[in-house]
Amino acid sequence: MSLEPHPLAQRLIDAAADASRFVVALAGPPGAGKSTLSERLCAAIDAQCPGQIVVVPMDGYHFDNTVIGDAQLPIKGAPHTFDVDGLRTDLQRIRRAEGGVAVPVFDRLLDLARAGGRMVTLEHRIVLVEGNYLLLDQAPWCDLAPLFDFSVMLDVEDAELERRLIERWLGMGQDAEAAFDKARNKDMVNVRLVKRHSRTPDLVWR
Repeated sequence: MSLEPHPLAQRLIDAAADASRFVVALAGPPGAGKSTLSERLCAAIDAQCPGQIVVVPMDGYHFDNTVIGDAQLPIKGAPHTFDVDGLRTDLQRIRRAEGGVAVPVFDRLLDLARAGGRMVTLEHRIVLVEGNYLLLDQAPWCDLAPLFDFSVMLDVEDAELERRLIERWLGMGQDAEAAFDKARNKDMVNVRLVKRHSRTPDLVWR
């Protein structure tokens, strides 16, 4: 199914019409464009419903490098390198809507998460959560399923994902050899995991 961002934004607005809080999972493999799409959706929804949408990035729940440890750093970004319990706890608090919830955001250039980098306030009726593993049908990620009211999965061909991921690493200062290695031997492993072991979403975005 293929939709432009504005029709999708309208669909989310309509679905959330009677909800005091509506939590959306925007999932997809590395390089699929989750952050870009979430920004476009946020802008489109905010234009119609000012101040009522916020984005919660799953990347903010990366464990710090000191917690991951030197041996695991080469595969940082794999499912077990995220604080899933912390994410689940924050989503439960967000759903209860009893007050503001501070969530972390990830600084890609500094390679670290900033605690309390964004606030989810009571005015934010629509909460767009974006990340690779939100629909992963494996413990402990599958415990997140009841916390989402609607789910979207981005579907991009592997060859295009690999191209984007190589470009991402090059843009972060990696030389060509390192960029190819990280994209093919780390990121694409996670791409296959997401594509093969995620739950069926409410909507597939191609």
